[in-house]
Amino acid sequence: MITIYQNDNSVIWFDDEWISDPTPAIFDANYWQSQNRVVGSAKGRGTTWFVQLEGMQVEGIQIDGMQAALRHYRRGGLFGKLVNDHYWFAGWEQTRSAQEFRLLQRLIDAGVNVPRPIAARAVKSGLTYQADLLSERIPNARDLVSILQEKPLPSAMYQKIGQEIAKMHKANVNHTDLNIHNILIDDQDKVWIIDFDKCRQEASGDWKQSNLNRLKRSFQKELLNKKIHWKDTDFLQIERQG
Repeated sequence: MITIYQNDNSVIWFDDEWISDPTPAIFDANYWQSQNRVVGSAKGRGTTWFVQLEGMQVEGIQIDGMQAALRHYRRGGLFGKLVNDHYWFAGWEQTRSAQEFRLLQRLIDAGVNVPRPIAARAVKSGLTYQADLLSERIPNARDLVSILQEKPLPSAMYQKIGQEIAKMHKANVNHTDLNIHNILIDDQDKVWIIDFDKCRQEASGDWKQSNLNRLKRSFQKELLNKKIHWKDTDFLQIERQG
């Protein structure tokens, strides 16, 4: 169940099955480092910190054996160099952290394999806000780039990728940055879709084909840049599932 905690200048959305007493500390990488719970990181627009929740007795964390990904929202592009991590405030539910948190939960309810949202935060300062998201880290999973650099995928796996995208589209979710970095396969051959920042629910339209076109371009780009084991005909297995 999604619960909301609010004070004067911030709001925290959290799943009360995972967190019973939210605190700003769980959105601070320094806090996790002080607890010796940081187990890795990944670079993108900023740093995503991977933290270990196992055995946590602090701040109400109740899930054992799980890792989470902590991400601070940052802008990209030229404008991002000027305004790194501040966004125009138009209401708490319009913040990027709240929207991604709720969208992930809707996708889970629709049976789509996406990370579980644990907690999201927005902090308002004047006319702008900053935001953070704590979500499940998919265990023992790798993105398609790293897998395809080593070996080709069988047709059956491309069919499973297409089926997962079709489930997302059936839920009317437009993944505006669908690429092969955002599709994972775990050690049980389960397909996951990640990174739903700026994504949204939409009525049926040509955006579904646009998602697929963007995904195909990302395969083609990585084929040139990193010599992945992939060919255009592989993509037919994905398209046929839609």
